[in-house]
Amino acid sequence: MKAAIVGASGAVGQEFLKVLEERNFPADELLLFGSERSAGRKYTFKGKEIEVKLLQHNDDFKGVDYAFVSAGAGTSREFAETITKHGAVMIDNSSAFRMDPDVPLVVPECNAEDALVRPRGIIANPNCTTIMMVVVLKPIEKLSHITRIHVASYQSASGAGAQAMAELQQQYKEIVEGKPVTVNKFAYQLAYNVIPQIDVFQDNGYTKEEMKMFNETKKILHSDVKTSAMCVRISSLRSHSEAVWIETEKPLTVEEVQAAIAAAPGVTLQDDPATLTYPMPLYTGGKDDVYVGRVRKDLANENGITLWLSGDQIKKGAALNAVQIAEYLISQK
Repeated sequence: MKAAIVGASGAVGQEFLKVLEERNFPADELLLFGSERSAGRKYTFKGKEIEVKLLQHNDDFKGVDYAFVSAGAGTSREFAETITKHGAVMIDNSSAFRMDPDVPLVVPECNAEDALVRPRGIIANPNCTTIMMVVVLKPIEKLSHITRIHVASYQSASGAGAQAMAELQQQYKEIVEGKPVTVNKFAYQLAYNVIPQIDVFQDNGYTKEEMKMFNETKKILHSDVKTSAMCVRISSLRSHSEAVWIETEKPLTVEEVQAAIAAAPGVTLQDDPATLTYPMPLYTGGKDDVYVGRVRKDLANENGITLWLSGDQIKKGAALNAVQIAEYLISQK
């Protein structure tokens, strides 16, 4: 089996390398691709040094079974045909194809079987905040149909990439040293701040990130559920968190929701107010699961449950989810 990573030098590309090695992904050969800036760099995978090749319109993907792509929507659109023309399954981490009716949008814990029907040879990885939320919603949906979701996300610098993480660290250093603060990756200084904007604003006043959660949740869950999101950038380095209010068709008890979450794949219940036990990004970074706590009845809605979740945006929110899709496809052969 031959696999490839496109965008190998980015934060998600580097996470792909770690996840593939951690999970002992059954690739006999791994190819790495990148832009002119990263071509020629070398990375180690399973003790072997691999050089990043320049991504070009040629036959480099001949013989590749799975291509993990995280190089931005523009690159994904431009190179999709080149990547898939010899039969490679392109698992794309960008927003380019997520709402394409011929491209399945997959979170393995929720709708793995959708990956089996892929007319274009492409499977889309959802937005990171959507992935983490639907993994938690799925076991609740089995108890009672979810009709409405309100969610506020608290998204770390990692969501904007490796350079954004470096900039946040640099900002704190500059503040301590009394130097002018560098601001390039965000609209405003992120250190000691929260920014109520992720991605660009749409005509309806919501940002593109917030509309991704509205649209992608429906597609993944095959549901008419409506999601209203407020996405906020916070000054944590890695791992996103979300406060979620869920309305179901019938009222659910806290205990049955907790039990369903605790038994669900990809989720860890961490919920004990008496001992101040709840998930935080400081501790969920580097973990595979999405962690859930603060499960309680919604005081404003008799059919409502509210909860808090936190998970690693680069891992489950990106690289791990894509690798799990490939693992599922391998298991079906």
